[in-house]
Amino acid sequence: MALQNGYSINSTPLDESRDTSLLLKKEVVDLDDSVPPQCCSARCNLAIMMFFGFSVVYGLRVNLSVAMVAMVNGTNSQPSLNSSVGHECPVSSHGNNNGSQTPDQPDGIPQYSWDSPTQGLLLGAFFFGYLLTQIPGGYLAGHFGGSIFLGGGVLGTAALTLLTPLAAQLGPYWLFGLRALEGFGEGVTFPAMMAMWARWAPPLERSRLMTLSGSGANFGAFVALPLTGFICHSLGWPAVFYICGGAGCIWTVFWFILVSDQPGTHPRISTREKHYIINSIGKDGGAHGWSVPLLPMVLSVPLWAIIVSQMCANWGYYTLLTSLPTYMDTVLHFDLRQNAFLSALPYLGGWAFSVISGVVADSLLEKELLSITAVRKIFTITGLLLPAAFLVAVGYSGCSGVLAVTFLTLSTTVGGTSAAGVFINQIDIAPRYAGVLLGITNTFGTIPGVVAPIVTGYLTKDHSLAGWRNVFCLSAGISAGGALVFTLFGSGKVQKWALAEEDQEQAETERDGLIPT
Repeated sequence: MALQNGYSINSTPLDESRDTSLLLKKEVVDLDDSVPPQCCSARCNLAIMMFFGFSVVYGLRVNLSVAMVAMVNGTNSQPSLNSSVGHECPVSSHGNNNGSQTPDQPDGIPQYSWDSPTQGLLLGAFFFGYLLTQIPGGYLAGHFGGSIFLGGGVLGTAALTLLTPLAAQLGPYWLFGLRALEGFGEGVTFPAMMAMWARWAPPLERSRLMTLSGSGANFGAFVALPLTGFICHSLGWPAVFYICGGAGCIWTVFWFILVSDQPGTHPRISTREKHYIINSIGKDGGAHGWSVPLLPMVLSVPLWAIIVSQMCANWGYYTLLTSLPTYMDTVLHFDLRQNAFLSALPYLGGWAFSVISGVVADSLLEKELLSITAVRKIFTITGLLLPAAFLVAVGYSGCSGVLAVTFLTLSTTVGGTSAAGVFINQIDIAPRYAGVLLGITNTFGTIPGVVAPIVTGYLTKDHSLAGWRNVFCLSAGISAGGALVFTLFGSGKVQKWALAEEDQEQAETERDGLIPT
């Protein structure tokens, strides 16, 4: 929405009582003359490039989850599978003939005797490194621009992925260290994305552009999981890492050729679109400088609401992302290719719902039906509470593969709606510092990625239904708690500490003018 006199809905602070007041008060020029179409626009092309970038990122992240099934010698590493507990669920026609034993690999492909706790540590290793670069990545991307950090993060992770077979051969400690380094490189990508959208996304297009770009994560998981299973079965598990790493390197070439940090420096953007983006975002689209308001951030209740809610949502998401193939293998006894496809199926629904939720959220704001706060809370509650209920249902689905897959798919599908809720709320409360805030929230949000696989490994050491029921019910309870926290304390208002100095002075002036004398 372009506005007269150079104003934008970010150019002055939002009213204390209504976070959509500027949407209602500013006079809008003729939209046909001011808003360039999204199709084939520079901002849409950026969203598509990010979409494919995060597809690659999540392919690099999850490939080990499926490849682990082929890498581990099930006969040696899982002796409990020969016990009655390990075979609570009989091997039916959909399963392989060997129960949960490791699928055959081509001749010469090594396999390893790693027990469940070791596998859990290896699956969580990525997140140890991922934790460390979130805040520095967001801070530097907000100051220098995000394209170099997003592209460089993907390139570094892809290059390291090529070394995975060598690290596995050297031993689990080497593989742990390599995966942690991959996480270290990838940790800057999401904060860099948020910093770029702070300069590129018009306020009334934020939801759809950011959910489209971020939905590449779910799409990447959907494609990578079955593709990994097929490659493992056909070429052997080392080929998975060579192909995924190569894809990341190729994407990086296109990224650096086609993308710019901001509209003003893009060589192929139209003048009309450039002016529209710059005028609609206003002063908050610029770099934040070297100093950031750390103490007000620490004391910000809406920011802590985002942090807690994302940690709770991510617990269930990372549990499924890292451990679902193991559940499909050791409990439901699907063979490797079925396992990979069914593990991926939930992410197809999550991808679709995240994109749809962004369009619906922007539509509600454009039509002025709900405030930003209300929109973010509705999509967060829907995306956390309903998936929690379906996860509980998975825990009590017993040995029914049909029921388990159905409830898992419904859980992740509905969970996609939170993409238009808490997961983009940082840019609502502090557009200028969006990259830094995403780094902060993602740092805390990554803790479940470290802890959840380890907890899952210990809860499911005997591969029993009861152990996996505990995993799913724990995830459901944590997710429901996150929905409650954001409902009580979340906000869509731009925070005072996030405003430029001149905007803070204007806010004080306007507030003083409203006080009766």
